[in-house]
Amino acid sequence: MMTEMSEVTPQTRNPPEAHEPDLVIEVQDLCKSYGKTVIHKNLQFDVRRGEIVAIVGGSGSGKTTLVRQIIALERPTSGTIKVFGENINSVDAQTARLMRCRTGMLFQQGALFSAMSVFDNVAQPIRELGRVPEPLLRDIVMLKLEMVGLPFKHAYKMPAALSGGMIKRVGIARAIALEPELLFLDEPTAGLDPQSSEEFVQLIATLHRMLGLTVVMVTHDLDTTVSLSTRVAVLAEQRVLACAPVEQVAGIDHPFIHDYFLGARGRRALQALPAERRRQLCEAALAPAEAGPRLTSRPTPGNEDGK
Repeated sequence: MMTEMSEVTPQTRNPPEAHEPDLVIEVQDLCKSYGKTVIHKNLQFDVRRGEIVAIVGGSGSGKTTLVRQIIALERPTSGTIKVFGENINSVDAQTARLMRCRTGMLFQQGALFSAMSVFDNVAQPIRELGRVPEPLLRDIVMLKLEMVGLPFKHAYKMPAALSGGMIKRVGIARAIALEPELLFLDEPTAGLDPQSSEEFVQLIATLHRMLGLTVVMVTHDLDTTVSLSTRVAVLAEQRVLACAPVEQVAGIDHPFIHDYFLGARGRRALQALPAERRRQLCEAALAPAEAGPRLTSRPTPGNEDGK
């Protein structure tokens, strides 16, 4: 049974808030080095409850490294990272385990266990918690597969028999198996054709709304960034240059931002924003995609199409 995906709307991306939401992630003065190579220097970053924050930047800017530190797969050289108000580098083992249960992760390309069926891949996080009766486990797994739009007939297939889009859906089902509050997505639409990519964007938006998720995603896809994000964090120069709605970020006078957002591809993506958000775009972002934007500063060469 396929789950019907509802349309992405501004309300889906920016749900109304009666009060200032809690900080789910708070990164302060983060420094990360590998030997003499500095990746992050005094980086500041935060994510509020209910947001979808896209992390963008050039290759080697440290996007995935930042996420790996937030989920405690790597330790920072210095600085503090708080998740759900807890300093992740000083919590005890029990608190760390509980925090992991409150987060989910979709790795790039799905990262399914190739020797396990779809069912067992989704069941794995539940089984790690301890003994769950098999009938209940089956119901949970089938519910998660239904939520991501996968028919039950695929439950006992092996990952090698799945398409790229189906692998991503299984990865999402596994990521939400424990009903997390915080979901990380690493290049969620990479490798998908345009139709599959659009369907996956709709799926993420629907799960965000239905489950009340806070989402952090690393992406190079400008269409995904514009369609989904509440705010965009731009990584360059070893720090977060800006973290704001995409229509505001695109107007910042910085060479990397000009290069990334105001090439032909970036302008096409930005002009798909709803009318009320499009009105906040700078003049250069509204230039026809076939024409070059008028820039107030010289962009960094070599990335004119916003990749």
